Amino acid sequence: MADKSADYNTVAKDLARREAELGELDASLKKNRTEIDKLNADLQFREAKLTELTKALADKDKAVNDLKASVSNALRGFQGTELQVKMKDGKVYVSLSEQLLFKTGSTKVDPKGQEALKQLAAVLKTQPDVNVVVEGHTDNVAFSRPTAAMQDNWDLSVLRATEIARLITAGGVEPQRITASGRSQYIPVAPNDSPANKALNRRTEIILTPKLNELLKILDSNSTTAAPTK
Repeated sequence: MADKSADYNTVAKDLARREAELGELDASLKKNRTEIDKLNADLQFREAKLTELTKALADKDKAVNDLKASVSNALRGFQGTELQVKMKDGKVYVSLSEQLLFKTGSTKVDPKGQEALKQLAAVLKTQPDVNVVVEGHTDNVAFSRPTAAMQDNWDLSVLRATEIARLITAGGVEPQRITASGRSQYIPVAPNDSPANKALNRRTEIILTPKLNELLKILDSNSTTAAPTK
């Protein structure tokens, strides 16, 4: 009886140990299952955000392409060496030569240039979600007739950009959408080593950028919203 009692106690202790081990294993499994569920939820959240972001980027690209097509169509009578429409860095650039817009040293837009800007403004009126930056550029030839209002190429480029901004707003585009800036001689598109290249640098670029409100909202939500947890 004593031997049987000892065997029973040994078996009971072994059973208790095994039950404890099973309890720990069950707790570990539940913890792992919770962590897996959390990871799955996080993955689903990230996949949904990625899908949303991909769609927003595709919508933005389509908006830029549609804008370029609309502008190109409206200005098809002017395109050539005097006016070019191109896409760069997700924006639409309308590059207008000095020959189309201004007489040498002048800040008043010629009638042909005014007509081109009128056509452009008509397109922009139908595109309320597009911001407009007007950049004036010059060659590196020093301004030869400084006045109290215009000392150098900085002034010339700024005043030309401002004049174009006024004409675009006169065409019906809201002024709060437009920024006028002058870049002087410092962003050339060709070396200033020949009359032809200098003519290329004497230009005005109108940069059209669709507003990215939806895309920015998504990026902001990605940085401020945590993935859901269970």
